[in-house]
Amino acid sequence: MYFILGLVLSTLEVVAEPNRRAILELLVRREMPVNDLVDHLALSQPAVSKHLRVLRDAGLVVARRDAQRRMYRLVPEPLVEIDEWLAPFRDAWSRRLDDLESHLDTMEDT
Repeated sequence: MYFILGLVLSTLEVVAEPNRRAILELLVRREMPVNDLVDHLALSQPAVSKHLRVLRDAGLVVARRDAQRRMYRLVPEPLVEIDEWLAPFRDAWSRRLDDLESHLDTMEDT
C-alpha cells in the first residue's frame, strides 16, 4: 500500500490508470526524461509529471539527475504483487486453452 495524494493506494490501483500504464510500458524499454515521455504520449508535460509523481511515490519509478533533466526508469519489483495476484487467472486461462486444444484434437480424430 502506498500513501499518494492523501489516499492509500495499492500497486494495482496505481497501475490501473491507463496513462500510468503507458508510461511504464515506455520505461520498460529504457530510461527516459519527461520530455521524451511527453513526445510519446498525448499528454501535457504537467500531466506526465503528475503521473510520474504517483508512480515514484508508489516505488514503480525512480529519477536521477542528468545535467538539467531528470531521467526516469522503471523499478519492476513492486509489480511482483500484481504478478502474484494474476497467477490464478493465468492458470485458469491455461487450463481453458488446454481443454480447447483437447477438444479440437478430438474433433480432428472424428
